Amino acid sequence: MSEIKNIAVLTSGGDSPGMNAAIRAVIRAGIYHGANMFGVRRGYDGLVNGEIISMDAKSVANIIQRGGTILKTARSEEFKSVEGRKKAYDNIKKLGINGLVVIGGDGTFTGASKFIEEFDIPIVGIPGTIDNDLAGTDFTIGYDTAINTVVDAVDKIRDTAESHDRLFVVEVMGRDSGLIALRSGISTGAEAVLIPELTVDYQAIMKRLDQTRKNKSSRIIIVAEGDNEGGLVVAEKIKESFPHYDVRVSILGHIQRGGKPSCMDRVLASRLGVAAVEGLLEGRRGEMAGLICGQIQFTPFGKAIKHIDKINDNLTRIVEILSH
Repeated sequence: MSEIKNIAVLTSGGDSPGMNAAIRAVIRAGIYHGANMFGVRRGYDGLVNGEIISMDAKSVANIIQRGGTILKTARSEEFKSVEGRKKAYDNIKKLGINGLVVIGGDGTFTGASKFIEEFDIPIVGIPGTIDNDLAGTDFTIGYDTAINTVVDAVDKIRDTAESHDRLFVVEVMGRDSGLIALRSGISTGAEAVLIPELTVDYQAIMKRLDQTRKNKSSRIIIVAEGDNEGGLVVAEKIKESFPHYDVRVSILGHIQRGGKPSCMDRVLASRLGVAAVEGLLEGRRGEMAGLICGQIQFTPFGKAIKHIDKINDNLTRIVEILSH
């Protein structure tokens, strides 16, 4: 183990269910290994402004089941500047902090990479984002909870769709990634799934709607928010082609980020929190702790933030086969 004795943890970027479980794991793993632990409020902005607090095991009691992040999160324009990062460095140096664990996504890891480059601070990352779009881990913290939230919502929407013979276009989160839309689309029996990674073939979608079973009492189309046109435009195009359909739109929005984390997200966050601390103490820096095929793996930030832009063709094929 290294000479790192003072470790701080922060959450940055969009919140995701399971971040609190990760904070808990980091704090308690650090204490277990004899480190003094700190929490940074409001992400990198708190690092710049000195919002750093001492934390102990009691600080993270009864939070594993809570959504959001007890440390809060915020975007930080100041940290994007050299001057802002220098202020952040001075604040942690003042407290003797010589190791950081950052929980977030690509923006979080990009900022961490610059911080390491300029001030040689050991930093290890934990993937916390509902989009599941980071390379170097099979799943990110929050993804499982988010897709289960979508599935629960769409199941309820289908109840009213069947009652009124309606077609619902449901817009889900995923500005750059369609993985929430794709998996939730399969699990809810959607007629079509529109994602930013693939060009939308409206002709094929309209053909499918026209040729699939005429006696269907409900139809669901899942659209990722990052699709070029979004749920409202998709709904208008369907109305133009099928004026006899009763088409409605439901935009799930930030409901997908909230709520109690699932068992899978709690366990994942716990494993990655412990791994991040132990990796830091073993001398790792500039790497993200992830889980691949059930095993802890470390991936350099530069590789982790290269989004997964290749969607599993088998998943899109399943949507096609099962929608008939």
